[in-house]
Amino acid sequence: MRNQAILRMAAAGMMAVAMMAAPGAIQAQGSDTVLKPAEIQKLLPASVYYRGQLAPTQLRNSGGVKLADGLYVLATLVDTSGYATSVAAKYQAYFIAEVPLKVGGENLAAGVYGVGFIGDNKFVVTDVGGHDVLTVNAGEDAGLKRPVPLQIVVDPAGGFRLYTGRKYVIFSR
Repeated sequence: MRNQAILRMAAAGMMAVAMMAAPGAIQAQGSDTVLKPAEIQKLLPASVYYRGQLAPTQLRNSGGVKLADGLYVLATLVDTSGYATSVAAKYQAYFIAEVPLKVGGENLAAGVYGVGFIGDNKFVVTDVGGHDVLTVNAGEDAGLKRPVPLQIVVDPAGGFRLYTGRKYVIFSR
């Protein structure tokens, strides 16, 4: 009898701990997450369509975010060697947004885009036909310790930063 009472008390205590921990666990699972390279490579194709051609992706140079609701924002550098110089200047990466975003403070609809950093510290977004969708100011992070060809990191002020080298643009939902 005494053992049953102890077991019931232990079970009740475990349930109470589980119920108190559940809100934190749900919150932790429900946050936006920067993806690891292995996760991104499973999501992106080996080549992508842009302006009438297929371009190989550089999956080793990719970044992404899994949003709290399970949707994604992904970016990967592409090999633009088959494109005209004027196209390759603006089209450096493929950008997939499954949700509408704010990019550099401007609204961007969900979709698939070509993106790139151009002169005068600008970031340009084009549709898959190569037409300009928006152009915003970009930043340059001189303090970035290890610049890489492409990465996405959490922005300290909120949202995320898409970097190519030291140049970046901030995006958020």
